[in-house]
Amino acid sequence: MSCSGGDDLVVKESVKDYYGKVLKSTNDLQTNACTLGKSKMPRHVKEALQQVHDDVKNRYYGCGLVVPEHLDGMHILDLGSGSGQDCYVLSKLVGEKGHVTGIDMTEEQLEIARKYEEYHAQQFGYSRPNTAFVQGYIEALTAAGLHESSFDMIISNCVVNLSPDKRAVLTEAYKVLKQGGELYFSDVYADRNLPEEVRKHQVLWGECVSGALWWKDLHNIADEVGFSQPRIVAANLFTLGNDELEAVVGDARFVSVTYRLFKLPVKMEDPCMVTYKGSIAGCEGEFKFDHRNTFPVNTPVPVSSELATIFKCSRFKDDFHFQPWAQDAACCGGQASAENGVDPFEFVERNGNSDPGCCGPKSSKTDQGCCDTKSGNTDQSCCDSKSDNTDQGCCGPKSGSTDEGCCNTKSGIVERSCCGP
Repeated sequence: MSCSGGDDLVVKESVKDYYGKVLKSTNDLQTNACTLGKSKMPRHVKEALQQVHDDVKNRYYGCGLVVPEHLDGMHILDLGSGSGQDCYVLSKLVGEKGHVTGIDMTEEQLEIARKYEEYHAQQFGYSRPNTAFVQGYIEALTAAGLHESSFDMIISNCVVNLSPDKRAVLTEAYKVLKQGGELYFSDVYADRNLPEEVRKHQVLWGECVSGALWWKDLHNIADEVGFSQPRIVAANLFTLGNDELEAVVGDARFVSVTYRLFKLPVKMEDPCMVTYKGSIAGCEGEFKFDHRNTFPVNTPVPVSSELATIFKCSRFKDDFHFQPWAQDAACCGGQASAENGVDPFEFVERNGNSDPGCCGPKSSKTDQGCCDTKSGNTDQSCCDSKSDNTDQGCCGPKSGSTDEGCCNTKSGIVERSCCGP
C-alpha cells in the first residue's frame, strides 16, 4: 500500500528526520504506540536485554515483543533496526554461530548501533561480533546488498507501518527469506482505511499511527506476495494517550499485533499428526505456536496442510515427530484453516490484551495465554482433555462441537481446521 499522503520520498525523509533528529529518547514520544509490549517477556529474553548497553536501550522505539522461538544458529534480518536493541538481544540468543543483520535508513540510529558491536560481543563472550548494520530502505533490501534466499528469519518491530509502500516491504522480505523462512513482526493496525488528513499528519506518521494498515489489507498483501496466512501471536488494543492527536484520528481504533508468516513451497504437505518433542528452549512443557495452536510435549495433535508444511519445511522440523493422519482424529483436516482473516480487534475483545510466551512442563500458570495439560483454563486456545468447554474452538473428549474449529479427542489442543468424530 503506497502512502496517499504524498510522495514516497517525502515520507521517508520525514520519518528519517523524526527518528534521527526529533526523537532523542523514548521520553520524546508523543503517543503510546511505540511504548507497548515491554511488561511481559520470557526470562531468557529479559536476561539478554539486561546485557544490552543503556545507550542502545534509550533510543528504542518498539510496539511488541519480536523474539520468536528456536533461534540457535539462525541468520536473522531486522527491518528498521534503529539503535540495535532487538538485534543485540537476538545476537545473544542465536549464539556465536548465528548472525543478525540490521537494516535502517537513519544514520543517527545506525551510528549508535555500530558503536556498540564490540561491546556486545564481549558481553556475550564471543570472539568477534555476530552482527552487521546496513544503511538502506526496507522497501529495497536487495538494492542494499542483501542476497535473495539468505535469511532464516526476518523480524521487525513497529517499523512496517512507517513505510509508504507496505507491498514492497513484504515483497522484498519474501525475496531474501529462505524457503521455510519466517517473517515474525509486530506492527500497528487500524480498524479502517484512514482518511487522507490523518495520513498527512507527520507526527502521527512518525509515531507509527497514521501509516497503519487496515488489518484486512495485510492479509490481502501477504496472500498476493506468496506468504502463508498471517497468524496472530499476540495483540494489544491501545489509545494514543494524547488528547490533541486523539482528536485528529477521530473514531479510528488501533491495535498492536505480532504476526508470523512463512515462505512455503508451492506443493503443500498433507494434513498429519504431529507430536512435539519438548526440544525448544523455554518451551519444554508446551509450544504455543500462535493464538490458536498450542502443542503439549509428547501429545499427538492433528494439524492442517498449512501447519504440516510449516513444521516440515521450517526450523521447527526437528522439534516434531510426524505421523500419518489418524482415522479417528478429525473430519475436516483437508480444509484451509478457518482462522484465516481473524479480526485482531475482535480477538482482543474476546480474550483481552495478550503477550506471547511459553509455559514449563509443571506450570499451571495461565498468564500470557499458557496452560498445562491438567488445567481447565481455555484462555487463548488452551483446553484440557477433560474439559467440555468449546470456547474458542476447544472441545472435550465427548464433544462433537465444531464451533469455529475442532480438536483431537485425545489432546486438549485445538487446530481450527480439525474436528473430532
